[in-house]
Amino acid sequence: MTTNDRGPQMSAATRGALGKVRRMIPPMLDKFHKGQLGRIAVIGGSEDYTGAPYFSAMASARLGCDMVGGDDARPSHVICTPGTAAVIKTYSPNLMVHPLMRQSPPSKTDTGEHDTDPEHIAATIIEMLPRLHVLVVGPGLGRDPLMKATVSRVIRAARGKKMPVVLDADALQLVQKDPDLVKGYKGAILTPNVVEFGRLWDALKLDDPGNERETGKVETLARALGGVTIIQKGGKDFISNGRTTLTDDLEGGKKRSGGQGDTLTGAVATFLGWRKAYLDRLWDVGDNPLTEDEMMGLAAIGGSAITRECSRLAFLKKGRSLQASDLTDEVHNAFMGLFGEVDGDSNASRL
Repeated sequence: MTTNDRGPQMSAATRGALGKVRRMIPPMLDKFHKGQLGRIAVIGGSEDYTGAPYFSAMASARLGCDMVGGDDARPSHVICTPGTAAVIKTYSPNLMVHPLMRQSPPSKTDTGEHDTDPEHIAATIIEMLPRLHVLVVGPGLGRDPLMKATVSRVIRAARGKKMPVVLDADALQLVQKDPDLVKGYKGAILTPNVVEFGRLWDALKLDDPGNERETGKVETLARALGGVTIIQKGGKDFISNGRTTLTDDLEGGKKRSGGQGDTLTGAVATFLGWRKAYLDRLWDVGDNPLTEDEMMGLAAIGGSAITRECSRLAFLKKGRSLQASDLTDEVHNAFMGLFGEVDGDSNASRL
């Protein structure tokens, strides 16, 4: 396989959108202190799925957010079940793992020391929310009813605090069954693949928009959910809140391994963390600042672009053997290729 790298290929429209994304990225300034550039937690991870929350959290950390909680500063937070926590802790010492989630006991009579009250379990997680900026919900969550009941309560609490939430994988089933969980919440970003998108579409009983525009369906679904931002993953990624639509047509790798969507959720979450830093004016953002709503879509296409570029770079090196962990290793290279140092050197990126 050739390793000749022509760099990321994209349309002028995608290039223009990523030029705006670049304005959201904080410069590396001496005055910043830990935690200002994004405090993010990934909620998921069950007995059968330990890799997904790890890949999401590591993508966020490698991209450059500051994940800090309580008195302990670590580059990443994962909130999962105790058994999953024990496994994820062996993956990296950089992760701060909170064993706060619980799965249903094997039988109704075998409760033992299990905590089966979703209100109580959720309360311990909701206590953390004031220390966080963004939540990712869904990677490795599984379909356990107690897990789902718990995260539903956490999502509602995060919404009440106007905290951005990225939902993927099994968390999308919650929206499928209860659209009101996110309907009308402009701080939510959904990242469905083609199958998950179809299930959401059918759950809302939507009709085909009947036009020839390839973005027609994502726009219709976003409007039906009251303006949430949706990333419709595919050959191109379409991002829409029903009013504004962006297209990410960067070339990705040709191997579609499981776990690539977890890199996407972590990357999007980091851009959302930077969005808060931008809105807090932690640095001079210049004239004509980006708007709060505009940056939801920009965070989505920024995370999408990083993921697609990670996939392309990893495939150049690994080919058919590409795995999700190979994308994690390319996060920094993808960022540099797309955005550069973001410290005033306009020639540092390929935009």
